[in-house]
Amino acid sequence: MICRIYKEVQFDASHRLLHYKGKCACLHGHRWKVEVWMEGQVDGRTGILVDYNTIKNVIGRYDHQIILNEGDPMVQAITAFHPVITTPGEPTSELLASLIAGMLNEECRVLGLDARVIRIRVWESPSCHAEVNYESQ
Repeated sequence: MICRIYKEVQFDASHRLLHYKGKCACLHGHRWKVEVWMEGQVDGRTGILVDYNTIKNVIGRYDHQIILNEGDPMVQAITAFHPVITTPGEPTSELLASLIAGMLNEECRVLGLDARVIRIRVWESPSCHAEVNYESQ
């Protein structure tokens, strides 16, 4: 049976945009919200497409972390005191949506699940989000 599921996860993390002119060039934090829609073949034995805790745990890797562009000079200074998650570009909601979708798809592959992200939204504030739709791919 083909099924679609939805999960919402929130996490707290800081970031800054290295190549941005404005307030977001300063290190600051957000209460991020991620909404994920996944689709695929339900496991015949368990009756589950993807365990909701799997989704929560993958996204939870960002909780209480500092997320910076891998080229940001702050990475080296901060890693002396706290781990830093680096991204291949500016850690925008747009990029995080793409990266999280990839992480979830990879986790499903590793677990042998026939499931994939079909849509993802990453909110960095209650009024701003980025959405990536993979339904036509």
